Amino acid sequence: MKKIIFTIMILQGVLLSATIETVEIKGVKVPVIFEKDSTLPIASLEIIFQNSGSIKDGNLSGIASFTSSMLNEGTKKLGSVMFAKKLEESAIHLSANNGLETFSIELSSLKEKFDEGVDSFYTLLNDPNFSKKSFEKIKLLKLATIEKKKSDFDYIAKLGLKKLRYKDTPLENPSIGTSKSLNTLTLKDVENFYKEHITLSRVAVVIGGDIELEEAKKSVKKLLSKMEVGTSEKLFEFDSSKKEELVEIVKDTKQAYIYFGSPFYLKVYDKDMYKSKVAGFILGSGGFGSRLMEEIRVKRGLAYSAYGRISVNKSYSQFSGYLQTKLENQEDAIKLVKEVVKEFVAKGVTKDELEQAKKFIIGSEPLRNETLSSRLHRTFQEYYKGLELGDSQKELKMIEKLTLKELNDFIASHKEINSLSFSIVTKK
Repeated sequence: MKKIIFTIMILQGVLLSATIETVEIKGVKVPVIFEKDSTLPIASLEIIFQNSGSIKDGNLSGIASFTSSMLNEGTKKLGSVMFAKKLEESAIHLSANNGLETFSIELSSLKEKFDEGVDSFYTLLNDPNFSKKSFEKIKLLKLATIEKKKSDFDYIAKLGLKKLRYKDTPLENPSIGTSKSLNTLTLKDVENFYKEHITLSRVAVVIGGDIELEEAKKSVKKLLSKMEVGTSEKLFEFDSSKKEELVEIVKDTKQAYIYFGSPFYLKVYDKDMYKSKVAGFILGSGGFGSRLMEEIRVKRGLAYSAYGRISVNKSYSQFSGYLQTKLENQEDAIKLVKEVVKEFVAKGVTKDELEQAKKFIIGSEPLRNETLSSRLHRTFQEYYKGLELGDSQKELKMIEKLTLKELNDFIASHKEINSLSFSIVTKK
């Protein structure tokens, strides 16, 4: 069996490395990302279902989130309370979560309790508590959360921006769903979503800790032995709107909540990805010292905070940011965001900004890889995006060699980030 290994880092004198193996189940070669780490007597296992997150909600906004919440209700046989008690007695953590593109279920425990944890995981997969009682409980909790979010002005402004940038796509909807979508949801819908998406054809496994590779493979085979093969699907890509729009959402607020965004044309596998990380850091994600923070808060005092980031994912890529300001400063702050971005594209960055960004990004690398979970997550992301293993390490070397001209030429080629739209929660 072919094995791909790359060195991640040296921690406490122990060489740590990740491997990608495959385990064949029902004719499906399931990728298994593994790293042994005996620093602590713990082990973790996560199964990740690709193209199975809220991007697959369709007309039932919130169904992926609803399904993951129902999986956290234990098994039909034991029910939520007894299943949770059983896990707690052995200090086993088992939970389901969903993102935009993926749906995952994660197990972690002490090494001595890992087999017991795998048994509980197996039982959960094959006997989820998809009961009417559990369904009604989750619906009530979700509707209460949605009601509460009506007073969360950050949430409202952010959702308003999604509706501007990704109108008529799955990305415009809140992952939790809406009151309307949840009230039309049925238990049968949840069961069908689970059956369609929790399948071998979509799964990747991430496992590591104080455990041997063969033991890990054995656990994976047992865990997935009854899972249906299912079908895989191509992940759709969605473009952010090119329109420059502004929407004001009137609320009884004492300050303005301003979210903004624009297209950013780059793919996850693009050779210039590393340049986008440096550019994004300087423009808005670097905190104090970044352009947006310095110009909007530090120099002019127009906002309590100002942030912007470049996000490049398999299903979408964009530039987005936010700020909060006094109501009377709203117009000036919006104007300044446009000016800062425009000047950034037109003139690029300074040599000092580039050097400071390099120092931070390269210098903070050990912190981003100090835990087993962070290393495994990074390896999975490289696999998931179709990159070579060790790509993140190569990126650091390219960032270190990045010249001012190369970065500024890259920034100048992305004039699309000037096409800014704004979603604002404000007072009439």
